[in-house]
Amino acid sequence: MAAVKPLVTFPDVQAAGAGVLRTALAGRPELYAAGATVGTRVPADRSPELDRLPYVMVRKDTDAPHSSMANARCTLRVTVWHGNADDAHDLAMLCQGLLIVHSGPVIRGVRPGTGPLSAVDDVSGIDLSTFTVLANVRPTVLSA
Repeated sequence: MAAVKPLVTFPDVQAAGAGVLRTALAGRPELYAAGATVGTRVPADRSPELDRLPYVMVRKDTDAPHSSMANARCTLRVTVWHGNADDAHDLAMLCQGLLIVHSGPVIRGVRPGTGPLSAVDDVSGIDLSTFTVLANVRPTVLSA
C-alpha cells in the first residue's frame, strides 16, 4: 500500500512578518524606532504630516514551496517611511536584524536578501528605505 502524503498548507507569512516586527519594535529604546506603526498596506495618505511615521510595511514578494511541501521559501519586502533618510535607514536595519534573529511557529528562519536601499517616495516625497529577506515558512498539517 502506498504511503499517504499529509495535506499541508502554509500560513500567511506576510501577516506573520508584520506581527514579528510589531511585537519586536514595541518598547525598543532607539529613538528612530519610537512609535513605529507596522502594517501590510501602503498608507492611503502618505503626506509628510502623516501621524503614522515611522511606518513599516511588510509585503510578500514571492513564495516557492519545496517539492516535499515541508518548507516554503518566501521573499518578504519591508519598506520603512520615516522623517529623514538616516532614520529610515536605521529603522530598516533594525527591522532586518529583528527578522533575521527570529524563529517561531510560522517563520522558522530568515536570511538577508537585498538592501536596505534608500529612496524617496515618489508620491509624498517622504524618505524611505527598503530591504528584502528570505523567510523559511513552516507548513501547517491538516487532516486528510
